[in-house]
Amino acid sequence: MQRVPAKTEGLLVATLLFSGCSGFRHQPAAVDRLKPCSHTEGPTDAYCGTFEVLENRAAPAGRKIALKIVVLPGLRRNAAPDPLFFLAGGPGQGAAKLAKGVRELFRNVQIDRDLVLVDQRGTGDSNPLNCKHNEEKLDPTPEESLEKLRDCLAADQSKADLRFYTTTIAMDDLDDVRRYLGYSKINLYGGSYGTRAAIVYTRRHGPNVRSVVLDGVAPTDMRLPLYMARDGQRAMDLMLRDCEQDTGCKQRFPSLGERLARLLDRLEKQPQRVHVTHPRTGIGLDIDVRRLMISGALFGALYAPQSTALLPLLIERAEKNDFAGFLALGSVNDGVADNMSEGMHFSVVCSEDAPRILKGSIQQEAKDTFIGSEMAEWRVRPCDFWPRGDVDQAYYESPQIDVPALILSGELDPVTPPTWGQQVASHWTNSRHIVVPGTGHGTIASGCVVNVLRQFVNQGSAANLNVDCVQRVRRAPFFLGPSGPDPQGATRQ
Repeated sequence: MQRVPAKTEGLLVATLLFSGCSGFRHQPAAVDRLKPCSHTEGPTDAYCGTFEVLENRAAPAGRKIALKIVVLPGLRRNAAPDPLFFLAGGPGQGAAKLAKGVRELFRNVQIDRDLVLVDQRGTGDSNPLNCKHNEEKLDPTPEESLEKLRDCLAADQSKADLRFYTTTIAMDDLDDVRRYLGYSKINLYGGSYGTRAAIVYTRRHGPNVRSVVLDGVAPTDMRLPLYMARDGQRAMDLMLRDCEQDTGCKQRFPSLGERLARLLDRLEKQPQRVHVTHPRTGIGLDIDVRRLMISGALFGALYAPQSTALLPLLIERAEKNDFAGFLALGSVNDGVADNMSEGMHFSVVCSEDAPRILKGSIQQEAKDTFIGSEMAEWRVRPCDFWPRGDVDQAYYESPQIDVPALILSGELDPVTPPTWGQQVASHWTNSRHIVVPGTGHGTIASGCVVNVLRQFVNQGSAANLNVDCVQRVRRAPFFLGPSGPDPQGATRQ
């Protein structure tokens, strides 16, 4: 091959370099205002930064909060100008803290547009209102947990006015971040409590919203945690029904519902003193297993079909006073707890939900449920002493909204079942409600749902979505023994 003269070769290299640069996407204002993330801040292929907002938005001279921002840039050269803002659940999760997981889950969405994650005030790295419990103790009493929250409140009040950590204020923060990053219109994805945040943002800043995805809907008038026992019982009934209709599960665990009722009744009358190995530390200790502990573990397991699949086997073991499986199941959620700011949680619930829960209504809604009323009652007890922000009555109303919306509900969801999604869809005039079979709380990782989401956001409309693939999702098969489901494949009748 004939070699190019040195001078010509240099000119060719320079020409290729400059012509290549001209084809790259011009970095948007969002990236210009941020810097590459260090490995401690977020994904190293993302951009990180902060934006200051007033804690009391009506007091210009008051305390400021630095909101943590992570932007995962769109992968196409000419990515769409409207990003997808990810709004986390809880209330209390920090969105930016979830950036690595969101990047993996929403990778095909990032192909087309930026993904933006902001730690809501009071969460993550945005003046977090954290409350860490004693992780060495597996059986704290509700009274001990309540006293710990009193201590946390005293600590939080030294760095925050907890009246100003409500959803409405936080969504006005988010619009300030949108403007700061240079975006005109944005798309919103909200999961669980994030759906409430997305609804509030759209009501207040609708002209800036191109489309909305609500996944596991928790509307503003939900009154957390009033219906948790009722909705949890529905999910439990579906699990028991599906076990009964599954040949292998029915034969392996006959009369499962009756056996569960007897187990919980026994623990209600007489807590069981057992010696267990701590699932995190490996240290042996004696604990009292109470009904509330097991019903709480059952409720938590119902969030995901993968953990629900273990319940028949764990119930059988618990009948024999082997509670190690339930305790280990509870430790699976430790990662979620590490990114949960309880102070922010109670600032939202005690301001927005608890004041509208009438006396005696929790007991009424919890009647004849496996959870009972105690769990929800203790979840609102901190509201007796927690500071409350002002919430306008209009916050609880349901105005007609015409922004395109994709509303997703898990068929088996124990906390935001499809009835809540349908309620919101009824007044969201340009929406489509999809119930995903065999799926618990949060549908985005189920089957092809993320592909449907990408299709919706790219089109900016739910009118012509192809969702046939969603109907092929099935519940995870039940474990029939320590090795898992029947290796021969138990068939569902």
